[in-house]
Amino acid sequence: MDTTMNTANSSRFQVSEFILLGFPGIHEWQHWLSPPLVLLYLLAVGANVLILITIHKEPALHQPMYQFLYVLAVVDIGLSTTIIPKVLAIFWFDAKSISLPECFTQIYALHIFISMESGIFLCMAVDRYVAICYPLQYPSIVTDTFVVKATLSIMLRNGVLTIPVPVLAAQRHYCSRNEIEHCLCSNLGVTSLACDDITINKFYQLTIAWVVLGSDMCLVFVSYALILRSVLKLNSAEATSKALSTCSSHLILILFFYTTIVVLNITHLARKKIPLIPVLLNVLHNVMPPAFNPMVYALRTQELRVGFQKVLKLGI
Repeated sequence: MDTTMNTANSSRFQVSEFILLGFPGIHEWQHWLSPPLVLLYLLAVGANVLILITIHKEPALHQPMYQFLYVLAVVDIGLSTTIIPKVLAIFWFDAKSISLPECFTQIYALHIFISMESGIFLCMAVDRYVAICYPLQYPSIVTDTFVVKATLSIMLRNGVLTIPVPVLAAQRHYCSRNEIEHCLCSNLGVTSLACDDITINKFYQLTIAWVVLGSDMCLVFVSYALILRSVLKLNSAEATSKALSTCSSHLILILFFYTTIVVLNITHLARKKIPLIPVLLNVLHNVMPPAFNPMVYALRTQELRVGFQKVLKLGI
């Protein structure tokens, strides 16, 4: 009878917080990772703020391509800020605890920002596709209204489709374990601690990954395949070079973003053997694109470089 009562009490018990342990296997010296993470975070925030100021102040950059870049900069700041301050708090102040509502909010924010980044990459690919394949129709197709509608559509899609992720996680019963071998609240990392069945959580996570990220990735690469086909038909070597130069910066960032996601999913399958790698990649995936996106655009886009120089000379 006592055993039955203890079991019943255990099943009714609900943990009040989770403990984020950090990087698995290197807890003793993981704080040494804080300098590069701080550098990447400051670079991500500083460079993207510079992009926002430059695009806002320079009338020559008030074009659809740079307006999408403006939105991407906002998303990048949000994505890196969602996780890095908490990671640094774990390293510096041993602030490993996180309440259930905060954890589920972080899950939602991560899904929103990653999906938004993917959606903006798709919008930028469509913008380049129309600009190169239908240059005469470009001014009438890709207008300011188009940018606003595309951005709002991406926000609405991601906002609605990702709501069930934290909601389903919050509905699970966490009755015993509350320690997460991670620096952040990942959906599957949290729900794996649940005492009840999480099949629906895994199914929806896979579904949303294919519906949102999978469809975006396919459409992005189809767009660039069509662009490449169109460019190769150009008779002018100068026009071909200019078109490829315009798209190269986008393609570099897009390949990095989606390749990291694919590698992350592959390493996640081997997590029991090498638990550190997927956790480290997960953290880096949320801070490296925001840090490197502005650098790639600054190096590859002359108009943006000129805008940076004007803003920095005049003083922000």
